[in-house]
Amino acid sequence: MSRRHVPAVLGLMAGALVAVPAPAAHAAPVEVRCSVPDLLAAINAANSSPGPDTLRLAHKCTYKLTAADPVNPGNGLPVITSEITIDGQGATIKRDDRGNDVPKFRIIFVGPTGNLTLTRTTISGGFAADCPAFPDPPGLACGGGISNTGTMKVTRSKITGNTSKSDVFAQGGGIDNPGTGSLSETEVTGNHVIYSGSDLGGGAAGAAIANDGPLTVTDCELTGNTATVTKDTQSFAFGAGIISFAETTVENTLVSKNRSFAPGGFARAAVSNGIPAPGRMTITGGAIKDNTSDAPHGFAQGGGIANNALMTVSGVKISENRAVAEKGTARGGGVRVGPFGTLDLTDSRIIANSVKAPGGTAQGGGIDNPDGGTLTAKRNEVRHNTVTAKDGTAQGGGLYHASGATGLGTTTLEENTITHNRAGDGGGIFKASGVLALNGDTVRDNQPNNCSPAGAVQGCTG
Repeated sequence: MSRRHVPAVLGLMAGALVAVPAPAAHAAPVEVRCSVPDLLAAINAANSSPGPDTLRLAHKCTYKLTAADPVNPGNGLPVITSEITIDGQGATIKRDDRGNDVPKFRIIFVGPTGNLTLTRTTISGGFAADCPAFPDPPGLACGGGISNTGTMKVTRSKITGNTSKSDVFAQGGGIDNPGTGSLSETEVTGNHVIYSGSDLGGGAAGAAIANDGPLTVTDCELTGNTATVTKDTQSFAFGAGIISFAETTVENTLVSKNRSFAPGGFARAAVSNGIPAPGRMTITGGAIKDNTSDAPHGFAQGGGIANNALMTVSGVKISENRAVAEKGTARGGGVRVGPFGTLDLTDSRIIANSVKAPGGTAQGGGIDNPDGGTLTAKRNEVRHNTVTAKDGTAQGGGLYHASGATGLGTTTLEENTITHNRAGDGGGIFKASGVLALNGDTVRDNQPNNCSPAGAVQGCTG
């Protein structure tokens, strides 16, 4: 990124003309030939030189990395320690994994003093073998494609086919961001985060992106990423699209066709908040669609969104997402609010989401607030969501609400339209317990009824 200079200023002071010296000339971009040694040398030189540097890669070249950086073997490229812009011009930097002897390493690590701008570049084939920001306990894996502990700006790029895998805890298959980051007009697709251990309670979080520092995602696509955990370890696969542990802003972004899979464990939504934290996750515009959380004999908690901290969602289409748990518990096909979650949901469309739990319990086809969370929903359209559980329990086609173990859960509705949803009981709304109030909402044409149990929701009939 080029250093900004204050323009020369001319002014009159006491009748005299005062001139401000002109800024120093910008360094010319370094043209990097289509050669891995040249790329490594250029990054090392940029790290060593004062001021910002721009590296312009060869047009549409593929830089195939066959060895890890000798100084920091968890990475393919030298650690970014200064202010560097990499203009890929359509180039690809990838780990060449065709041979079994190629070691596992991520592609890029931005160190705490680093400031990377990455544009028009594809990052592919990275495989995280360590976790630079969280080295303890050993065995963690973070950021298969990129790990940023400094400052990072990614624009008009593609992060694809990267992996973070660990038998302890893995996060950020495509990108792990404990630093300050932003992405715009970028595809993060086909990345994987995998917990491969045998201990109980492991985790795989953020197949596309895991965020532990302030992050903004604008006009991006997070598609086709997967989070998986070892069968029957009661482990957590969550945030196949993006997991937030800190302040996160997502604007006009498509999150689609991502999958969290946790047989005998916990599968949580494509867009997830992690442990309760002061940072808020804000999602504005865009769409969250066709994502799946699948936990046979376990717990599927949210297909599209799962919130267990602070979250604001406005103007988002949340559609065709699925929470599935054969002989388990599935909740919140579109949106789930956890026990510590506070969600403000406005002006959004929650359409055609589904919850399925054959032989188990299925609740909340569109929206689910079952465990003591706080939900405020205004001017949303909730329709054509379904809840099914052959030989099991199916409740709350549009919305399921319960106060949870704490007895503190509340759902406040205002001017929402809840129509044409379906469940075994409470086709529109099922209120098991707690506080749920209607205020100018339309609840009609749901099957087999609008609200259940009879009389539980004041002002709702049929």
